[in-house]
Amino acid sequence: MSKILVSGLINIETTVKIPNFPLEYNPIHYSFFGVNSGVSGVGMNISKALTVLGDSVNILSMVGKDFEGERAISTLRNLGVNTDFVENKLKTTPESVILYDENGRRQIHCDLKDIQDTSYDESLFKEAMNKCSTIILCNINFSRPFLKIAREQGKIVATDVHVLSNIHDEYNSDFMKYSNILFLSDENINEPVEDFVKKISEEYDNEIIVVGLGAKGALMYVKEDNFIGRFKAINTRKIVSTIGAGDSLFSSFIHYYDKTKNPYESLQKAILFASYKIGVAGAADGFATEEHLEELYKQHKNDF
Repeated sequence: MSKILVSGLINIETTVKIPNFPLEYNPIHYSFFGVNSGVSGVGMNISKALTVLGDSVNILSMVGKDFEGERAISTLRNLGVNTDFVENKLKTTPESVILYDENGRRQIHCDLKDIQDTSYDESLFKEAMNKCSTIILCNINFSRPFLKIAREQGKIVATDVHVLSNIHDEYNSDFMKYSNILFLSDENINEPVEDFVKKISEEYDNEIIVVGLGAKGALMYVKEDNFIGRFKAINTRKIVSTIGAGDSLFSSFIHYYDKTKNPYESLQKAILFASYKIGVAGAADGFATEEHLEELYKQHKNDF
């Protein structure tokens, strides 16, 4: 069992199923069993995925001094995630609304409340980091001061900067600079992905870079082997919504890489994990156990 630290957002997420995009105006839409609410956010999604896979997780985050904050902490505890490092210091708990259609497309409306202007206690971070092998620092402001600290302590630092179009992106440059393992999406990359990744590696010298390619799979760069290549997507069940696919890919890769230090097999299993996850609507639901994932890998290993 790996001990992993996750520093990231917790929010209340409402998913709404719609007929299609663009959504035609109507005073009211009836969507029976199409509207659901739960605890989510990148920090929550990653922590839950890792826990389902069998890891022990310390989650660092902040929630509001409200009912939704209590709901978030209670949900995490019921999952077996250590909540000793979740602080109740925001005015209100962040929220999001996600619209998704039958083709799996989604649109996210995120309200971070005051979390981007609130700092997290550094001493608590150091305490939480102490016994963890890998440090996941999601690209939210309160994680930023911990990047350098974790690297100086010799920890493996991993982050996902999500959508990126410029390797000198001002908001994400710190996260890119200090990450051993860097994940991102190809959604806003306006040049060959291989060229974009080479520029990132030359600028930031990351050990591993993974780019999610959606329905086309993923691309990975491994510095040690001077490798860059693509891994195709594998369909394991019908797609309901692609929300949370990136978090799932990232989580499973970290789980297996922390365990084996084999980036190639870790990415293949991560692709299967993400494929299975998008068979449900919520970003924090649909995760396969390690046992189930190993069975999927036996079935699909030769398909890559």
